[in-house]
Amino acid sequence: MRYKKVINIFLLLFICMIAQKVLGQTNYSDVNVDQWTDAQIRQLMQKGASIGYNDAQVEQMAAAQGMSTGEVEKLKLRIEKIRKQDSNYRKLPGNNNRSYADSTDSSRTSRNFNNRDAELRDAFGNLIPKIFGEELFRNSKISFEPNLRMVTPKSYVIGPDDELLIDITGDNEANYNLKVSPEGAIRLQYVGVIGVGGLTIEQAISKLRKSMSKTYPGLLTGRTSIAITLGNIRSIKVTIIGEAVKPGSYTLPSLASVFNALYASGGPNKNGSFRKIQVIRDNRVVSTIDVYNFLLKGIQNNIRLQDQDIINIPVYQTRVEMSGEVKRPALYEVLNKETLQDVINFAGGFSSQAYSANIKVLQNTSKERRIIDVNADNFATYKPLNGDRYVVEPILNRFANRVEINGAVFRPGKFELDKGLTLRGLITKADGLREDAFLNSGYILRLNSDNSLSMLPFNVGNVVNGSESDIPLQREDKVTISSIFDLRNEYRVEIQGEVRNPGIFNYATNMNLESAIQMAGGFKEGATPNRIEISRRVKNSDAKSVTAITAQIFTVDVDQNLRLMGKPFILQPYDIISVRSSEGYEIQKQVKVEGEVLYPGTYTIERKDEKISDLIKRAGGLTAMAFSAGASLERPGPKAITIDTADSVAVRDKNAINKTGEERERLTNLQRIEQQHAGAIDTASLKHDPSIVRSSLVGIDLGKILQMPSSRYDLLLEDGDIIKVPKLLQTVRVSGEVLKPTNIVYQPGKKILEYINESGGFTYNAKKRAVYIEYANGSIRSTKRFLFFHHYPKVKPGAEIFVPKHPPKESLGIQAIIGISSALASLAVVVVALLKL
Repeated sequence: MRYKKVINIFLLLFICMIAQKVLGQTNYSDVNVDQWTDAQIRQLMQKGASIGYNDAQVEQMAAAQGMSTGEVEKLKLRIEKIRKQDSNYRKLPGNNNRSYADSTDSSRTSRNFNNRDAELRDAFGNLIPKIFGEELFRNSKISFEPNLRMVTPKSYVIGPDDELLIDITGDNEANYNLKVSPEGAIRLQYVGVIGVGGLTIEQAISKLRKSMSKTYPGLLTGRTSIAITLGNIRSIKVTIIGEAVKPGSYTLPSLASVFNALYASGGPNKNGSFRKIQVIRDNRVVSTIDVYNFLLKGIQNNIRLQDQDIINIPVYQTRVEMSGEVKRPALYEVLNKETLQDVINFAGGFSSQAYSANIKVLQNTSKERRIIDVNADNFATYKPLNGDRYVVEPILNRFANRVEINGAVFRPGKFELDKGLTLRGLITKADGLREDAFLNSGYILRLNSDNSLSMLPFNVGNVVNGSESDIPLQREDKVTISSIFDLRNEYRVEIQGEVRNPGIFNYATNMNLESAIQMAGGFKEGATPNRIEISRRVKNSDAKSVTAITAQIFTVDVDQNLRLMGKPFILQPYDIISVRSSEGYEIQKQVKVEGEVLYPGTYTIERKDEKISDLIKRAGGLTAMAFSAGASLERPGPKAITIDTADSVAVRDKNAINKTGEERERLTNLQRIEQQHAGAIDTASLKHDPSIVRSSLVGIDLGKILQMPSSRYDLLLEDGDIIKVPKLLQTVRVSGEVLKPTNIVYQPGKKILEYINESGGFTYNAKKRAVYIEYANGSIRSTKRFLFFHHYPKVKPGAEIFVPKHPPKESLGIQAIIGISSALASLAVVVVALLKL
C-alpha cells in the first residue's frame, strides 16, 4: 500500500510538471487579476482546457504558481463572469429592418449586456457610475407599448392602409368600412373617390361632410351626423440613427410615439444624448425630446410618429458626474444654459449627511487635472464643463457645542454648550449632585488646541456652594464627578457554616452579628449559638515579624432565637462569620444491602465503628445461593484509584452506577489501567488527573470478612455505601480484541488462554501482553511479565477477560517519505564515499 502511495505521488508530481510546461513557467506571485483583460483570462482558460483542466483545476494551478489567495478568488469570479457572458450571448441579426415585436425581444438581450456593463469596475476596483436615465429603456416593467384600443385621436393623420369606419346617423343611417388606398383615397358609395391621405381625423370628417351633403342633405342642416373611427391600424416605418443601442429601421404601429421607438431600439447608448433627441420629418426637425423632463417632472413631451420619420440621437456635449453625499449619484447630461444648481437638483439634492457649504470640482484641462472649490453662493452661477466630477463630502463627525458630564449626578449625559456656560451651570442642567457624590475632588478632561488632552481638577463641594470660583466650560469638555462607592471596594461580609443560606452579603453600617445570621436564614437544626467565630482583617500588622498577626479572631455567643441581649457585636467590612455545629449532633447515615441476604434493604448506621460484617449480620446473613466471592461494595466519594501489591485496583467514585451502566464504566476504567500497565501513564497521573473516568466499585473479599470480622478486610461503613451479594455465578465473559466476544461456562482450573481460544482467539490487532481480568467484586488483575514470559491471572466465576488492542499506527505522510528518501540518499552517498576510500 505504501509503495502504491509513493508511486501515485510521483505520478502527481509528473502531471504537475507537464501542466506547468503547457501553462507556461509564469510566476503569478505579483499578478493583479484586476489588471488582466478578458482576453488574457480566456487565454488562460483555453490553455487549461487543452490539457483537460476544468476551471477549478486552472485556479489550483495558478495558486501553485504563486498566485495569492485573494487573487485566486478574483480569478474565480472573472472566470465565472466570462462563462455567464458566453452562455447568455446571442448574436444579433444583421438586418436592421425589424418589427416591433422582434425589437422588443432583442432589446431584452441588449439589456442583459448593459446590466453587466453597469456592474463593471475600473482599474482601482471602484464601481463605474451609471448614466442617469439609461435604465428607463431597459426596464422590463416599463415597455411604452402604444394603446391600440384608445379613442381615435382627432389629430391622427390618415395614411395608406388605414381602415376607416364611417358611421352616418340621424335622418339617414349608413355604415361604411373603407380602406385607404396607396394613393390616400377612399371610394364612397353614391359619392365617389375622396382623398383623405395626409388629413387628420378632424379634417377628414369636415371633407366627408361636405362631399356627402348632396347625397345626405341632413348633414348640412344638422339632422344627420357623421363619425369616423379607425379600424385596423396601419404600420409605419421609423428609422433610428445616431447613438442608439440598436440603430436601424423599425416597423411600428401608426399610433406609436417617440418613446415607443426609443424603447424598441434600447434607448441611447453610452455616448448618446438623453436631452436632444430629434424627430426629423420631411427633412426638418419637428420636435426635440428631453428625457429628463419625463424622468424628473413626469412631463412626457411625446409626439406621435408618422411614416418615414427619423429619430436622431446625437452625441452628448456635456456630461458630468455627481458623487458623494447626494441622493442620486450618477452621470448627468447638462445643457448650455444649466448650472451646478441644476445638476444638484438632478441628483435629488443633498443627503442628510452632506456638507452643503462647499462642493469640490475635479476638472480636466487640456494638459492635466485640477480641483476647484465651489461655495454654496456660486452654485447657481457655476457653469459645468464636460468631464467635471462633483464630490459632495460628508459633514464632520464632531459637535460644535457639546459638553458632557458623567458620574454622581442625577442626569448624566451630553448637553448643549450655551454661551457662558460654567461648571456649576452644567451641574444644575444635570439636576444636581447625587447624595453619594464625592465632594472632595472632580476633574474636567479638556481638548487642547492640538487635540491633546489636559485635566482640570476641582473641588466639587466648593464649586457648588460658591466658595471656589466657577470654571467656564469649552467645547467637548468632559466633567467627571465620582461616587464615593466608585473609589473603594464594595463592602461585604461572609457567613459560613451551619446556617440555612451561607454566602456573601452586602455590608451596612452598624450591622451586628444577629442581623447577619438573620440575613443568612437563621441557624440550621444542628447549629450551636455558642463559640461563633468572627475573623477580621488586620490593617497594621508588622510585616517584618515572623509572629505577626494575620487576622483578628473573636469568639461570640448569641441567643438561640437571635434576641438582642446586652451589647451587640458590631461587624466590620470583610468580616468572616463561622457558625459551628452542636457537639455530638449527628444526622442519620444509611447504607443499602442488595442481593442474596435474608433481609435486603436500607439500614441506618448505628455506631461510628460499624463494619461490613455487622451489616451482614443485621441483614440476617447470606442465603444458600449467595456467592460471597463476587460480592462488591459500591461507595460514593471523591474519585481515586489505588493499586495494591497484588495488582488489584480498588476504585471509588462520587455516584453509584446501575447494572446497565456498570459494564461501560468498568471497561473505560480498565482501559485506563491497561494504559498504566503498558507504560502510557503512571500511577501518579491516575491519582491526580481529574479527567480520568473511574468506577465506584471497591474490591472486597466478603468470605474473609465473614470468617475474620474486624480484620483489615472488614471495612468501616460510610454513608451511601451499597453492598451487593450476587447469586452463584457460572459464566466468564470474554471481550475486547477477540474474534467473537461471548460468555463461556466457568470450569475450575481452566486457563485464561483457553477461554480466549473458545472466543475465536486473538484478532490481528490484539495486545496480548496487556490482557487483564475484572472479577465480580470489581477488583482487577493484570498480566505479569518476566523477561519473555507472561503470567496470566487466575480466572474466577463471574469474571470478565478483556483483551485490549494496539494503539493505531500513524501512516507515513509525504513529508515523512521525503525525509526518509533524503536520509537514504545521504546514507548512500556516505557509503559510496567510504567504499572509494
